Amino acid sequence: MALRFRQLQAFHAIMETGTVTGAASYLGISQPGISNLLSQLERQTRLKLFAREKGRLVPSPEASVLFREIDTVVRGLDHVTQAVSDLQNKQGGQLQVASPHSLSFGFLPSLIAEFARERPGLSVSFQSQYSTKIQEWVLAGLFEIGICELPAITDAFHTHLLQFETLCALPADSPLAIHDVLTPELLDGHPFVVMGPEHMTHRRTHEAFQNAGATWNTLVHTHLFENMLGFVKEGMGATLVDPFTLAFDYEGGFITRSFRPAIMIDMAVITSKSRPLSMLASEFLELLLERIEPFAVKQAI
Repeated sequence: MALRFRQLQAFHAIMETGTVTGAASYLGISQPGISNLLSQLERQTRLKLFAREKGRLVPSPEASVLFREIDTVVRGLDHVTQAVSDLQNKQGGQLQVASPHSLSFGFLPSLIAEFARERPGLSVSFQSQYSTKIQEWVLAGLFEIGICELPAITDAFHTHLLQFETLCALPADSPLAIHDVLTPELLDGHPFVVMGPEHMTHRRTHEAFQNAGATWNTLVHTHLFENMLGFVKEGMGATLVDPFTLAFDYEGGFITRSFRPAIMIDMAVITSKSRPLSMLASEFLELLLERIEPFAVKQAI
Protein backbone atom coordinates (compact mmCIF):
# COMPACT_ATOMS: atom_id res chain seq x y z
CA MET A 1 0.00 0.00 0.00
CA ALA A 2 1.65 3.24 -1.18
CA LEU A 3 0.27 6.01 1.00
CA ARG A 4 1.11 9.54 -0.06
CA PHE A 5 2.55 11.86 2.53
CA ARG A 6 0.15 14.63 1.51
CA GLN A 7 -2.77 12.36 2.44
CA LEU A 8 -1.30 11.74 5.87
CA GLN A 9 -0.57 15.44 6.28
CA ALA A 10 -4.19 16.34 5.46
CA PHE A 11 -5.49 13.74 7.91
CA HIS A 12 -3.07 14.98 10.60
CA ALA A 13 -4.19 18.58 10.06
CA ILE A 14 -7.87 17.61 10.42
CA MET A 15 -7.13 15.79 13.68
CA GLU A 16 -5.14 18.77 14.97
CA THR A 17 -7.63 21.50 14.01
CA GLY A 18 -10.86 19.51 14.28
CA THR A 19 -12.31 20.70 10.97
CA VAL A 20 -11.72 20.50 7.23
CA THR A 21 -11.79 24.31 7.15
CA GLY A 22 -9.09 24.53 9.79
CA ALA A 23 -6.95 21.93 8.02
CA ALA A 24 -7.28 23.75 4.71
CA SER A 25 -6.22 27.04 6.30
CA TYR A 26 -3.29 25.39 8.09
CA LEU A 27 -1.96 23.66 4.96
CA GLY A 28 -2.81 26.49 2.58
CA ILE A 29 -4.94 24.38 0.23
CA SER A 30 -8.65 24.37 -0.60
CA GLN A 31 -11.31 22.63 1.46
CA PRO A 32 -12.24 20.38 -1.52
CA GLY A 33 -8.54 19.50 -1.77
CA ILE A 34 -8.47 18.42 1.90
CA SER A 35 -11.69 16.41 1.47
CA ASN A 36 -10.30 14.71 -1.62
CA LEU A 37 -7.05 13.74 0.15
CA LEU A 38 -9.02 12.33 3.06
CA SER A 39 -11.26 10.32 0.73
CA GLN A 40 -8.19 8.90 -1.02
CA LEU A 41 -6.70 7.89 2.32
CA GLU A 42 -9.91 6.17 3.45
CA ARG A 43 -10.18 4.28 0.15
CA GLN A 44 -6.57 3.11 0.24
CA THR A 45 -6.65 2.07 3.88
CA ARG A 46 -10.25 0.78 3.72
CA LEU A 47 -10.83 2.53 7.05
CA LYS A 48 -13.63 4.86 8.06
CA LEU A 49 -11.67 7.61 9.77
CA PHE A 50 -14.40 10.13 10.60
CA ALA A 51 -18.13 10.25 11.20
CA ARG A 52 -20.23 13.39 10.79
CA GLU A 53 -22.39 14.27 13.78
CA LYS A 54 -24.41 17.49 13.56
CA GLY A 55 -21.95 18.86 11.03
CA ARG A 56 -18.94 18.00 13.17
CA LEU A 57 -16.18 15.53 12.28
CA VAL A 58 -15.79 12.85 14.96
CA PRO A 59 -12.65 10.67 14.70
CA SER A 60 -13.15 6.92 14.74
CA PRO A 61 -11.06 4.70 17.06
CA GLU A 62 -9.01 3.75 13.99
CA ALA A 63 -8.32 7.43 13.32
CA SER A 64 -6.96 7.90 16.84
CA VAL A 65 -4.58 4.96 16.44
CA LEU A 66 -3.40 6.17 13.03
CA PHE A 67 -2.88 9.71 14.36
CA ARG A 68 -0.58 8.46 17.12
CA GLU A 69 1.48 6.52 14.59
CA ILE A 70 1.96 9.35 12.08
CA ASP A 71 2.20 12.31 14.46
CA THR A 72 5.98 12.09 14.88
CA VAL A 73 6.51 11.58 11.12
CA VAL A 74 4.44 14.61 10.10
CA ARG A 75 5.97 16.84 12.74
CA GLY A 76 9.41 15.66 11.67
CA LEU A 77 8.86 16.82 8.10
CA ASP A 78 7.53 20.13 9.40
CA HIS A 79 10.80 20.58 11.27
CA VAL A 80 12.81 19.79 8.14
CA THR A 81 10.76 22.30 6.16
CA GLN A 82 11.33 24.94 8.84
CA ALA A 83 15.07 24.23 8.90
CA VAL A 84 15.30 24.64 5.11
CA SER A 85 13.36 27.90 5.35
CA ASP A 86 15.70 29.15 8.08
CA LEU A 87 18.75 28.34 5.98
CA GLN A 88 17.27 30.02 2.90
CA ASN A 89 16.41 33.15 4.86
CA LYS A 90 19.63 33.10 6.89
CA GLN A 91 17.69 32.97 10.12
CA GLY A 92 19.54 32.97 13.43
CA GLY A 93 18.82 29.32 14.24
CA GLN A 94 15.85 27.52 15.73
CA LEU A 95 15.10 26.93 19.40
CA GLN A 96 13.17 23.67 19.88
CA VAL A 97 11.46 23.20 23.24
CA ALA A 98 8.57 20.99 24.38
CA SER A 99 6.92 21.11 27.79
CA PRO A 100 3.88 19.94 29.74
CA HIS A 101 0.87 22.25 29.72
CA SER A 102 1.53 23.53 33.24
CA LEU A 103 4.64 25.43 32.07
CA SER A 104 3.12 26.61 28.79
CA PHE A 105 0.66 29.21 30.08
CA GLY A 106 3.21 31.67 31.44
CA PHE A 107 6.60 30.40 32.53
CA LEU A 108 8.04 29.21 29.23
CA PRO A 109 6.50 31.82 26.88
CA SER A 110 7.95 34.51 29.15
CA LEU A 111 11.36 32.83 29.31
CA ILE A 112 11.53 32.14 25.57
CA ALA A 113 10.52 35.72 24.79
CA GLU A 114 13.31 37.01 27.04
CA PHE A 115 15.80 34.69 25.33
CA ALA A 116 14.63 35.71 21.84
CA ARG A 117 14.87 39.45 22.48
CA GLU A 118 18.65 39.18 22.58
CA ARG A 119 18.79 37.07 19.40
CA PRO A 120 17.22 38.81 16.39
CA GLY A 121 16.11 36.36 13.71
CA LEU A 122 15.67 33.47 16.16
CA SER A 123 13.01 30.97 15.07
CA VAL A 124 11.14 29.18 17.86
CA SER A 125 9.42 25.79 17.80
CA PHE A 126 7.49 25.33 21.04
CA GLN A 127 4.85 22.71 21.80
CA SER A 128 3.02 21.68 24.96
CA GLN A 129 1.95 18.05 25.27
CA TYR A 130 1.67 15.17 27.66
CA SER A 131 4.95 13.95 29.12
CA THR A 132 5.19 10.61 27.29
CA LYS A 133 4.79 12.33 23.92
CA ILE A 134 7.39 14.96 24.86
CA GLN A 135 9.89 12.19 25.60
CA GLU A 136 9.10 10.54 22.26
CA TRP A 137 9.69 13.85 20.46
CA VAL A 138 13.07 14.43 22.12
CA LEU A 139 14.05 10.83 21.43
CA ALA A 140 13.12 11.25 17.74
CA GLY A 141 15.08 14.49 17.45
CA LEU A 142 12.03 16.70 16.89
CA PHE A 143 12.87 18.82 19.93
CA GLU A 144 16.26 19.42 21.50
CA ILE A 145 14.99 20.24 24.99
CA GLY A 146 12.02 18.70 26.76
CA ILE A 147 10.50 19.23 30.17
CA CYS A 148 8.38 16.33 31.38
CA GLU A 149 6.92 14.59 34.36
CA LEU A 150 8.51 11.32 35.42
CA PRO A 151 8.93 8.43 34.95
CA ALA A 152 11.21 8.48 31.93
CA ILE A 153 10.35 5.98 29.21
CA THR A 154 14.03 5.24 28.46
CA ASP A 155 17.52 5.83 29.82
CA ALA A 156 18.52 7.54 26.55
CA PHE A 157 18.22 11.04 28.06
CA HIS A 158 20.48 13.39 29.93
CA THR A 159 18.20 14.45 32.80
CA HIS A 160 18.11 17.31 35.27
CA LEU A 161 15.77 16.00 37.97
CA LEU A 162 13.58 18.38 39.96
CA GLN A 163 10.76 18.17 42.49
CA PHE A 164 7.99 20.74 42.89
CA GLU A 165 5.58 21.05 45.80
CA THR A 166 1.89 21.60 45.10
CA LEU A 167 -0.16 24.14 47.05
CA CYS A 168 -3.80 23.80 48.01
CA ALA A 169 -5.96 26.35 46.19
CA LEU A 170 -9.36 27.34 47.59
CA PRO A 171 -12.09 29.79 46.58
CA ALA A 172 -11.30 33.27 47.88
CA ASP A 173 -14.21 33.20 50.34
CA SER A 174 -13.53 29.71 51.72
CA PRO A 175 -13.91 29.40 55.52
CA LEU A 176 -10.87 27.10 55.44
CA ALA A 177 -8.74 30.21 54.90
CA ILE A 178 -8.40 30.51 58.69
CA HIS A 179 -5.88 27.65 58.56
CA ASP A 180 -2.26 28.28 57.56
CA VAL A 181 -1.75 24.60 56.72
CA LEU A 182 -4.41 22.22 55.41
CA THR A 183 -4.48 18.48 55.99
CA PRO A 184 -6.67 15.55 54.94
CA GLU A 185 -8.37 15.74 58.34
CA LEU A 186 -9.35 19.41 57.77
CA LEU A 187 -10.50 18.62 54.21
CA ASP A 188 -12.39 15.45 55.17
CA GLY A 189 -15.38 15.23 52.78
CA HIS A 190 -14.63 18.65 51.23
CA PRO A 191 -15.23 18.70 47.43
CA PHE A 192 -12.02 18.38 45.41
CA VAL A 193 -11.02 19.12 41.82
CA VAL A 194 -8.50 16.47 40.73
CA MET A 195 -6.33 15.14 37.95
CA GLY A 196 -7.10 11.74 36.43
CA PRO A 197 -6.16 8.61 38.40
CA GLU A 198 -3.03 8.01 36.32
CA HIS A 199 -1.44 11.28 37.46
CA MET A 200 1.07 11.17 40.33
CA THR A 201 -0.74 13.91 42.29
CA HIS A 202 -3.95 11.87 42.19
CA ARG A 203 -2.24 8.75 43.50
CA ARG A 204 -0.30 10.60 46.19
CA THR A 205 -3.28 12.64 47.42
CA HIS A 206 -5.47 9.51 47.54
CA GLU A 207 -2.80 7.82 49.66
CA ALA A 208 -2.56 10.83 52.02
CA PHE A 209 -6.32 10.84 52.67
CA GLN A 210 -6.39 7.07 53.02
CA ASN A 211 -3.56 7.08 55.56
CA ALA A 212 -5.36 9.79 57.54
CA GLY A 213 -8.64 7.90 57.52
CA ALA A 214 -10.29 10.90 55.80
CA THR A 215 -12.74 10.96 52.89
CA TRP A 216 -11.39 12.39 49.65
CA ASN A 217 -14.48 13.77 47.91
CA THR A 218 -13.42 14.01 44.23
CA LEU A 219 -16.13 16.11 42.62
CA VAL A 220 -14.48 17.28 39.36
CA HIS A 221 -11.98 15.31 37.25
CA THR A 222 -9.96 17.12 34.57
CA HIS A 223 -6.54 16.93 32.90
CA LEU A 224 -4.89 20.37 33.22
CA PHE A 225 -3.81 22.30 36.31
CA GLU A 226 -5.10 25.46 34.61
CA ASN A 227 -8.55 23.88 34.37
CA MET A 228 -8.41 22.77 37.98
CA LEU A 229 -7.69 26.29 39.15
CA GLY A 230 -10.54 27.58 36.98
CA PHE A 231 -13.00 25.29 38.76
CA VAL A 232 -11.70 26.49 42.13
CA LYS A 233 -12.36 30.11 41.12
CA GLU A 234 -15.93 29.08 40.31
CA GLY A 235 -16.36 27.71 43.83
CA MET A 236 -16.40 24.03 42.85
CA GLY A 237 -13.98 22.90 45.54
CA ALA A 238 -10.33 22.74 46.59
CA THR A 239 -7.43 21.46 44.52
CA LEU A 240 -3.67 20.88 44.61
CA VAL A 241 -1.89 22.96 41.96
CA ASP A 242 1.66 23.20 40.65
CA PRO A 243 3.67 26.37 41.44
CA PHE A 244 3.92 27.50 37.78
CA THR A 245 0.17 27.71 37.26
CA LEU A 246 -0.16 29.71 40.46
CA ALA A 247 2.77 32.04 39.75
CA PHE A 248 1.49 33.05 36.32
CA ASP A 249 -2.20 33.46 37.16
CA TYR A 250 -2.98 37.17 37.37
CA GLU A 251 -6.77 37.00 37.73
CA GLY A 252 -7.04 36.06 41.40
CA GLY A 253 -10.28 34.76 42.86
CA PHE A 254 -8.56 32.11 44.97
CA ILE A 255 -6.25 31.69 47.95
CA THR A 256 -3.49 29.15 48.57
CA ARG A 257 -2.35 27.27 51.63
CA SER A 258 0.34 24.69 52.28
CA PHE A 259 -0.85 21.07 52.36
CA ARG A 260 0.60 18.38 54.59
CA PRO A 261 1.76 15.78 53.89
CA ALA A 262 3.37 17.58 50.95
CA ILE A 263 2.23 16.33 47.54
CA MET A 264 5.17 16.51 45.15
CA ILE A 265 5.47 16.54 41.36
CA ASP A 266 8.57 14.80 39.96
CA MET A 267 9.84 16.35 36.75
CA ALA A 268 12.94 16.41 34.56
CA VAL A 269 14.53 18.62 31.95
CA ILE A 270 15.67 16.18 29.28
CA THR A 271 17.97 16.18 26.26
CA SER A 272 19.04 13.30 24.04
CA LYS A 273 22.23 11.39 24.83
CA SER A 274 22.63 10.45 21.17
CA ARG A 275 22.75 14.00 19.75
CA PRO A 276 24.87 16.91 21.00
CA LEU A 277 22.96 20.09 21.73
CA SER A 278 23.32 23.03 19.40
CA MET A 279 25.03 26.08 20.86
CA LEU A 280 21.67 27.84 20.89
CA ALA A 281 19.99 25.02 22.82
CA SER A 282 22.90 24.87 25.29
CA GLU A 283 22.53 28.57 26.02
CA PHE A 284 18.78 28.24 26.55
CA LEU A 285 19.20 25.15 28.73
CA GLU A 286 21.52 27.07 31.03
CA LEU A 287 18.96 29.89 31.34
CA LEU A 288 16.10 27.43 31.81
CA LEU A 289 17.78 25.59 34.67
CA GLU A 290 18.69 28.87 36.34
CA ARG A 291 15.06 30.08 36.25
CA ILE A 292 13.24 26.80 36.97
CA GLU A 293 15.23 25.68 40.00
CA PRO A 294 13.89 28.44 42.32
CA PHE A 295 10.44 26.89 41.88
CA ALA A 296 11.77 23.52 43.03
CA VAL A 297 11.68 22.44 46.64
CA LYS A 298 14.96 20.60 46.26
CA GLN A 299 17.07 18.83 43.70
CA ALA A 300 15.58 15.36 43.32
CA ILE A 301 17.80 12.45 44.27
